[in-house]
Amino acid sequence: MAEAEDGEHAMVLVEHAMVLVRHASGKAMRADGGDGEHTIVPVKRASSTAVRADAGADQLNYNVVATSSFKAKAVCEGPRVNSTSAGFTNGVPVTRPHGPCSAAAAAAGAGSSEPSLVDALRWDQQRASYIQRMLSVSVNASMPPKLPPKSPTEKSKLKVASTDPVSEFHPGTPKKKKNKSSQLSIDPAATDDGGSAGEQTMVLDTASVFPWLQCAPCPVPPCHPQADTLYDPALSSTSGTFSCNSSACRQLGPFANGCANNQCQYRVRYPDGSTTMGTYVSDVMTLTPTRMISKFQFGCSHFAQGRSINTLTVGTMGLGSGSESLVSQGKGSYGNAFSYCIPPTASTTGFFLLGVPPASSSRYVVTPMVKGKLNPALYVVRLQAITVAGQQLSVPPTIFAAGSVMDSRAPITRLPPTAYQALRSAFRSRMTMYRAAPPKEHLDTCYDFTGVSSIRLPKIALVFDRNAAVELDPSGILFDGCLAFTSTSDDRDTGIIGNVQQRTIEVVYDVGGGAMAFRRAAC
Repeated sequence: MAEAEDGEHAMVLVEHAMVLVRHASGKAMRADGGDGEHTIVPVKRASSTAVRADAGADQLNYNVVATSSFKAKAVCEGPRVNSTSAGFTNGVPVTRPHGPCSAAAAAAGAGSSEPSLVDALRWDQQRASYIQRMLSVSVNASMPPKLPPKSPTEKSKLKVASTDPVSEFHPGTPKKKKNKSSQLSIDPAATDDGGSAGEQTMVLDTASVFPWLQCAPCPVPPCHPQADTLYDPALSSTSGTFSCNSSACRQLGPFANGCANNQCQYRVRYPDGSTTMGTYVSDVMTLTPTRMISKFQFGCSHFAQGRSINTLTVGTMGLGSGSESLVSQGKGSYGNAFSYCIPPTASTTGFFLLGVPPASSSRYVVTPMVKGKLNPALYVVRLQAITVAGQQLSVPPTIFAAGSVMDSRAPITRLPPTAYQALRSAFRSRMTMYRAAPPKEHLDTCYDFTGVSSIRLPKIALVFDRNAAVELDPSGILFDGCLAFTSTSDDRDTGIIGNVQQRTIEVVYDVGGGAMAFRRAAC
C-alpha cells in the first residue's frame, strides 16, 4: 500500500475513533449505548502496520458510501453495471414508476409526482397487511378474508409506493391496414391510433397470480387514467375471447365472474379489497424480440379500483405460483423460472427475465423454498442468521421458523421482534458517530445526515437456509436515512423480505426446482 494511502486510512480511522471517544476523557467508553458488545478505549497512535490491518478489517466489514448515491438523478442513467450482461440483453428493463427512467412517468408528466415519504411508508404498512391476509387464506378461496374496518388513513386515497418495480410489455399484433393510394400495408401501432402493440407498463407482483391490464373501452371511472396507449384487443389480429363453456373459462375457479355476450368474464378481489374485472382474453404477449408467449391469457379490465392498484401503470403482471401467472404460462417455452433485479435508485434500471438465467451457476447462492400450509401463491424462504459488520447476531435459528415471504412490492423487510431488536442494537452501536433523528412512521432507527458527504455503513448480510449468505447493497440498508427494517407483531409471524433489501441483487425464482437463488451486484 502506498504511503499516501496509509495516511488517508490512518486519518479516517483516527477521526472515527475520536468521535467515539469524544467525551471519554481518557477513560474507556461503551459505544453501543449499554449492551456491552463493544468497548472503546482511549486512542493511541498506531503504527503503520496496525493502521494497515485496521483499514483492511474496516473495508471488510463496512462500506464508505457517498450520501449523494442514495438520491436519484434528474435524468435516467441506465444500468449501474455492464449493460451487456445476460439480464439486460435477454430481459425486460425494470424501472421505478415515478423515476426519470419510467416511460409512463415521462408520458404522465406533472401528474406523476412521487408519493411523499409518509404515503410510501403507509403503503408499505398496507402491503404488509395484504401479505398477512394472504397468509391466512388459501389461493383457491373464492372470496377474500373479511377486511378489518378502514382506518382514517386507509379511507383516504394513498399513492402506491414509488418503489414498485415496473416493466413494459407488448400485448397483441397490430392489424395491417391498406393505404388507399399505394395499397401498401402500414402498421397502426406507429400511427398513435390506439394500436395494440404499444408498450404497456405493468407492476411486477410476486404475490399475485392473475395478470391483467386495462383495455378499451375503459371509462374513467371505474378505470383510472393511464399514460400508456390503452390496449384495444379489436386492433390486434391475434386477440381472442373465450366462450362461457370453454375449458379456459371453466378453469378460472375463484376468478370466474359469469358471462357477458357469451364471453367469459373474470374478477380478481385482492385481500385488501382492491378489485379488477372485465373480459378474459388471450393474445400474443411480447417481452423481448426473442421472448414471447403466443396465446397468453389475461384479464382485459374494464374496472380497476382499490388501494393495491398502481394508477401510474396499466395493470399487474402476476408472477405468483399459480396456473394463470406469467411464469406458468411461459414454462413450456422458457422453463418454470424467472428472475429480476431491482435498481438502486429511480434514475437507474434493472431487468426482468423470464426463464432460467444464463449466468454461471457459480455466481449464485441458493436456498430452498419453504413448502407447507402457507398460501401456495407466495414464495417463502427461511432465514437462519443475520450478520452486521461481519458478526453474527445472537439469535437462535428457531426464531425464523415461520419463514419469510419474498415480495416484489413491499418496500421494508419485516423480521421477528427478537431478530429485529438484535439487528437494531447491533446497527445502532456501529452508527453512534451520526446524529440520531426522530422515527419516521414504523422506521425507528433514523439519522440526520445533513452536511455529511459520506457514510461509514456497516455491512449487513441475510443468511438463508443452507448457508446462502446474501450481502445487502448499501442502497438496501437505508431508506430515507432510516434502517430499512421493522418487526412483525410476534416471533411466530411469517416475515417479509422487502424490495429495498433486494436492490441490485438478481433474485431467481426457480419455481419448478423449488429453490431461490441470489446474485449480488447484478444491476
